[in-house]
Amino acid sequence: MNNWIVKLTVYILLFYNLLFGTNYAFANQAANTYVAQSNNLPGIEQLATAEYRFKENRKEDLWRYREAIKGTDKLEGLFTIYRGEEDSKIYLELKPEQLNKNYLCTVTLESGIGESGIYSGLPLQDFLFYFRRVNNRLHFVVRNVKFRTEQDEPELRSLARSFSDSVLYALEIDSIDPYSKNILINLNHLLMQDFPGLTSLLKYYLRADYRLEENTSYFGDVGSFPFNLEIESVYSFSSPEGAYLVTLPDSRALTLKVHYSFSQLPENNGYIPRLADDRVGYFITAFQDFSKNNGKEPFVRYINRWHLEPSDPNAPLSPPKKPIVFWIENAVPLEYRDAIREGVLMWNQAFAKAGFQNAIEVRQMPDDADWHPADVRYNTIRWFNSLDAGFARGPARVNPLTGEILDADIIVDANMVRSIQQEYRALIAEKVGAEHLGDCGVMPNSQFPIQNSDSDICYGAEFSDQAAMGALALSLLQNATPTSDEMKEYVHQYIRSLIAHEVGHTLGLRHNFHGSTMLAPQELNNTEVTHTKGLVGSVMDYLPVNIAPQGTQQGDYFPAVVGPYDEWAIEYGYKPHPDFSVEAMMPEAEKPFLEKIALASPQPELSYATDEDIWDINPLANVWDMSSDVLVYSQWQMDNARAMWQRLDLHYPLRGESYSDLRVLFSSILRYYFRNASLLTQYIAGQSFGRHHADESMRPSFVPVSLEQQRQVLAKLQEYVFAEDAFSFPPQLLNQLAPSRWQHWGNFIPVSRLDYPIHERIQRFQAVILRSLLDSDRLNRLRDIEFKTPPGQALSMPVLFSTLQEDIWTEVVNTKEPKPISSLRRSLQREHLNILLDMVLRTTDVPEDARTLAWFELRQLRKAIDAGLKHQNENLDIYTQAHLEETSDRITKALNAGLLSR
Repeated sequence: MNNWIVKLTVYILLFYNLLFGTNYAFANQAANTYVAQSNNLPGIEQLATAEYRFKENRKEDLWRYREAIKGTDKLEGLFTIYRGEEDSKIYLELKPEQLNKNYLCTVTLESGIGESGIYSGLPLQDFLFYFRRVNNRLHFVVRNVKFRTEQDEPELRSLARSFSDSVLYALEIDSIDPYSKNILINLNHLLMQDFPGLTSLLKYYLRADYRLEENTSYFGDVGSFPFNLEIESVYSFSSPEGAYLVTLPDSRALTLKVHYSFSQLPENNGYIPRLADDRVGYFITAFQDFSKNNGKEPFVRYINRWHLEPSDPNAPLSPPKKPIVFWIENAVPLEYRDAIREGVLMWNQAFAKAGFQNAIEVRQMPDDADWHPADVRYNTIRWFNSLDAGFARGPARVNPLTGEILDADIIVDANMVRSIQQEYRALIAEKVGAEHLGDCGVMPNSQFPIQNSDSDICYGAEFSDQAAMGALALSLLQNATPTSDEMKEYVHQYIRSLIAHEVGHTLGLRHNFHGSTMLAPQELNNTEVTHTKGLVGSVMDYLPVNIAPQGTQQGDYFPAVVGPYDEWAIEYGYKPHPDFSVEAMMPEAEKPFLEKIALASPQPELSYATDEDIWDINPLANVWDMSSDVLVYSQWQMDNARAMWQRLDLHYPLRGESYSDLRVLFSSILRYYFRNASLLTQYIAGQSFGRHHADESMRPSFVPVSLEQQRQVLAKLQEYVFAEDAFSFPPQLLNQLAPSRWQHWGNFIPVSRLDYPIHERIQRFQAVILRSLLDSDRLNRLRDIEFKTPPGQALSMPVLFSTLQEDIWTEVVNTKEPKPISSLRRSLQREHLNILLDMVLRTTDVPEDARTLAWFELRQLRKAIDAGLKHQNENLDIYTQAHLEETSDRITKALNAGLLSR
């Protein structure tokens, strides 16, 4: 028995000696004594040999570790960094306790190329990761946060097997300190390769194959702090063919700078996730909870918000312990900083309703700041330049486990305001494709990880155009050149509104496209109302410039305060629970408290509709509209546009200026006219949609637009879009619309006619509106609404078809003799004819009832044309006669073809 005790003691002490290198002489002596006395102890010699070898290996490890960091600068912080002055390598040191621990990685594109989607300041990625040691490699692993369960639940074992994390890289361990066991890795192996996926990004946006050139890539600034590590990588890319780019001196080579922030997640800081509610528009952090198998809803949804705590929980209004601080980057032009500051601080009004005094602060980044705007410790409002971007964005970085917002950086392209820096006449600058009057609307999300970039760019371009129209109205509608102070105030309102919208996103709020419909049209320019209640219910809408109708005193062009919905949403997201207790409070415990706030949602000024709610169904949930009666508002704006194009050539161009400016201004006014006309189409087969929950009032979720309103809309479309006299331009104006003749990089001459293609422009817009009215989705909704509405209270498909035909073919239908038909009307009639023929010939997908109605209307039209042509009206010009005879012939052939096909 004693022999085994001695054996065990010897093995333990020798093993301890191998691990920690302490020379226990008594252990060695015990081993030698026992060997002399007994021949039955195997392995002692082998252990002694292993001890010797281990000591030699440990010496080698220590030498390798010291050689790696020899001559380097040591930066201590969250991770210790070793960087040499001459060596391009950077080493990162990991402590044993930092393995398998969650950290947040945020990746920002610090420098771009200024065009084609590659812009400075864009967020690229943010995710949760950890380091895991496997043998002699260190895995960089992205944590899967989509599926969770309680730590003590049996399901936890199955989740690890069921849903994988993502191992992005397996890094060679360079060396290990034999005493501290700290691991040293070469960061070049992680961050000097295409870590953010720039190669794919360049291929997606530039349509060219670029490869990373490691020999010309390098590390920029590096900073290690107690809770975060900041690193810049400068990547060089090359392509044998290059891409079609004008901002680069040679597109075969380009350089991009990427900023990395590796930061520690807040732990045990008292933050309590707050449950989301679909009646209030917040960005959310969602995961599937496998510990709640009995619940109806498998997902848990937290809103994304900042961690705000009142310094005095018992006070009705208290400063936060730690306010949200935004820094205005030192690159922002001086003349815009006050407007930006006001746009940020507008939100303190909402936070006051939630119990926080001065929840947000604004500070100016010093010119000699020793920190970088992308540093995760600072929330910044940044300024960048581009050739073609023209947008602003307000993304936030979030703890993916809790929804806590940790960092936010708003980026603003100088193009958003550059055109309004000097005089109002420079608001519309000549740019590539400026006269191509496409309609942005809300674009689909980008398929690339830069989230919503296409939508943002579209929003920026349209918002800039809206600002341009307001500035133009300052001159043309007031019949007086605006003063410098008036222009400064206008620009101030524009920038303040732009920043307030983006700050709302950084506070966690989604778009609210119902927000612009709070006030009646007659209240829009009453500053006593707009400065107290607000111009709109929410600044999170895409807001047009508020141009007063002629004869009305102009009020605010853009909101001066946040709206009631904004205050209510901030209350839901940030108001502290009255029985706040970190120890006792869980997210589910706040449900009754939050439900009381959310119950206010049916109030009209709190209506909410976001991106997925605005596809042609709700006429009040739209972009670039205003007031609770869009029918009246749109008519006002179309009248304003008509007045502007009638007066345009009287004010522009100024002596010595190019006529090309006049062309761009005319195109913008025409586009503004048609954007407002297109708002009216939403009423046809329109339905309001409410996000309210069931209660004792039993309000329906969908309420169709009244038949009377839809009839009014059709009448207004006839008057402003389809009628013979809808478009009347001074001939002198049309003959002055000269194009720009500057041809060089960044200012290419469009391949099109020199003279202004007025027929083509009007025909294109009329076709868009007409095809929208007879779109398959709209026709299906009309059919469904008829089924869901008492007889005679819904707009029917037969009424829509007959009304459009009577309005568009007025010169032929319901008249004894055909009248001469103008060129614009002939183009419109051909478009209408083509739509009906496509239905009959089954080249388009529409309800069967629509096909039969198209067949019926075509027969009626042919009958009217044939009867009219029999009168041999000598007043008919050859254009009209040929047009009508061909129309009749096409109808006959199409109807016969339809019969044969059956």
